[in-house]
Amino acid sequence: MSASETSTLLGCSTRQRLERHSASSSLVRDAIIGFADGLTVPFAVTAGLSSIGSTTLVTLGGSAELFAGSISMGLSAYLAALTDAQHFQTEEAREQRQITDTPSLEGEIVIDMFAKYGISREEILPLLESFRRNPESWIRFMMDFELKLERPTPSQPMRSAVAMGMAYFIGGVIPMVPYFTAEHISTALMISIGITTAMLFTFGYLKSIVTGVSRYAALYGSLETFLIGAAAAGGSYGIVRFVNKWFEP
Repeated sequence: MSASETSTLLGCSTRQRLERHSASSSLVRDAIIGFADGLTVPFAVTAGLSSIGSTTLVTLGGSAELFAGSISMGLSAYLAALTDAQHFQTEEAREQRQITDTPSLEGEIVIDMFAKYGISREEILPLLESFRRNPESWIRFMMDFELKLERPTPSQPMRSAVAMGMAYFIGGVIPMVPYFTAEHISTALMISIGITTAMLFTFGYLKSIVTGVSRYAALYGSLETFLIGAAAAGGSYGIVRFVNKWFEP
């Protein structure tokens, strides 16, 4: 291997190390959504039911919501990923027809895309000639840069379902643990509030850090996550308490 080839390979290796990107960003997104909803919804439900004063009711109602919510979130993620895959296939078939039937029109679209970056028609014509010789590359280019659609993997729907459903379940178990261990429901509620508050702050901060924002923005994100969870729990508690009082004999 020549020195120039070695240098090229080393340069590519260095760029790959410096430009690492997550290959499973959709799974991270699904897990974040599932965990956030898991922390918020079961906490709000159990906090609301605790206003009635029955630990049994809280644990039964909270458990029912936890399992139903996990299944529902998993199915929603599965259907959403399946819809994305079907959408990609439909758009890819449409692009293939357009490139086959109206290549001149598709060529003008490519020219307009590059014109936004100050690249002239004359500079694009050699690229179009290459695309006409290799239609598959042209289709991939249009999917990537015109429609901005990423090809989904066959396992994506199931992986999304598992990621979101499990994340919801794990997040939902956290605020419910005190109701299974504490003797008095008021004590369980206070412990649940404390644990969930800490988790909401921590989760909000880590979620923001994962997106690459500054620490100041991450602190704001943690506060925002906490306020959303607190509003949901407070609203649920107030509504259930009001309804319970309304129907009391």
